[in-house]
Amino acid sequence: MIPVSVITGFLGSGKTTLLARLLRDPGMARTAVIINEFGAVGLDHELVEASDESLIELSNGCLCCNVRSDLVLTLNDLAARRAAGTVPRFERVVIETTGLADPAPILHALMTDRAVNERYALDGVIATVDAVTGLATLGNHHESVRQAAVADRLIVTKTDVPGHQAAQLRARLAEINPGAPLFEAVGGNVAPSALFDCNEAGTARWLAHAGTHAHTGGITSFALVREEPLHAVTLSLLLEALAENCGADLLRVKGIVNVREEPARPAVIHGVQHVYHAPVWLPRWPSADRRTRMVFIGRNLRESWAKGLLELIDAEVAAEIARRAKTRVAERSAEIISG
Repeated sequence: MIPVSVITGFLGSGKTTLLARLLRDPGMARTAVIINEFGAVGLDHELVEASDESLIELSNGCLCCNVRSDLVLTLNDLAARRAAGTVPRFERVVIETTGLADPAPILHALMTDRAVNERYALDGVIATVDAVTGLATLGNHHESVRQAAVADRLIVTKTDVPGHQAAQLRARLAEINPGAPLFEAVGGNVAPSALFDCNEAGTARWLAHAGTHAHTGGITSFALVREEPLHAVTLSLLLEALAENCGADLLRVKGIVNVREEPARPAVIHGVQHVYHAPVWLPRWPSADRRTRMVFIGRNLRESWAKGLLELIDAEVAAEIARRAKTRVAERSAEIISG
């Protein structure tokens, strides 16, 4: 599976600078970059060959293309070219959104299209926030709050510019998304190893913040922690109920789940609004802590409601399993007696 990362952030927040700097790192070789507006990306010094109007090859072995119509079609086209050997065999995809974009539709596409899911796996969301104007932007533009709220990594940029408000901005971002590790970047200078591999290597980092509970501007963040393993059916029904009852108000849910049927390896879940990706199974637990921990970020969500929903579903599932087991025992006993 090819990991896909999404770089988002408001207009002028430093997405392009971050992307250009990342692509200079040897560890980012064999990366395919997908952007919405090719002319806005400052990669001209690295261009070698334009193979058609939407796809270029960079000198470091990376690819860059723009979305002309549909992201899913672009991803599937890239995968087909990779399989045919007509483009370099890229090993990672980075998608840069436009500054006014809500990342949710992009994440929905990655989660729900069957052909995409056969080739790609969502790694995580990286959001850039400008230390000079970021506080005002968060206060005036709901798109920027959504970008920060769904992020797995937060990058505060332009901390070298006089008059920046980095300290206040960090505090505000910690309120909006307490589970996301926060980095500062001058000129886009952040190591790729800090930003990628969110599903496995980065899981333990946001789990360290799982107990945080904060409110700001209607955005609620809380965690459900459970000692006992969950039945696989419980997890499936919980995600269905969240999608049906919360919809767009649930900006992001992430979690590591101890599933009773698979005790040796945890399931990592993530969803955006009403769309939930199939669980990703880690090969092993990232630490000795094997509790189920699920982090919820949303608008006007109540922790007591989510906790009650989980307990209700789990109790019903346990009762149904016990009822079926009792029925099987009775049927088997009848067969023995009659036989």
